[in-house]
Amino acid sequence: MDTFQNKLNNLEIEGNKVKLIPLSESHKKELLIAAADGKLWELWYTSVPSHKSIDVYINEAIQQRQKGTQYPFVVIDKKSNKIIGTTRYYNIEQEHRRLELGYTWYAKSYQRTGINTEVKYLLFTYAFETLNCIAVQLMTNWHNLPSRKAIERLGAKQDGVLRNHKLNTDGTYRDSVVFSITNQDWHGVKKSLKYELFK
Repeated sequence: MDTFQNKLNNLEIEGNKVKLIPLSESHKKELLIAAADGKLWELWYTSVPSHKSIDVYINEAIQQRQKGTQYPFVVIDKKSNKIIGTTRYYNIEQEHRRLELGYTWYAKSYQRTGINTEVKYLLFTYAFETLNCIAVQLMTNWHNLPSRKAIERLGAKQDGVLRNHKLNTDGTYRDSVVFSITNQDWHGVKKSLKYELFK
């Protein structure tokens, strides 16, 4: 049987502008350089690693990949061959043919450049057309307005808001906004994303 695990084993995905490869410990230095572009760890509503948290961030991602619940990538800009951020499949549920897409961040100089559109296009295409998912979920902090707008631009529909969804490290509560794209939506979303990418 061809499982999600088999189809995600050593997966690399390549587009016109970016290449996605499995996250490894060897990417630590380049990820910190990317995160320093904009001091992204200072955005309180995101979980971008800093020098203090990078080891835990990478180790936890790799452990979850080994368990089959996540598949973390680094995002490489093909033009410069530099790591510019990261993204991942997570909450992978083969029995329900669904997963979430998140933990996505990019160096500030690569934000609003079309990079995210291509990354999501590649990941959605693989999820729906190779893994045969029936839904792909995306979630972000209620206060992360740039992320919410970016998700909406992709064609995802808002499912709702999870109140007091998580406890932040400072003891405050996080409300999470949930979006999704279903396999029925995919044909139209794909057409729209391709138009944005190749117009």
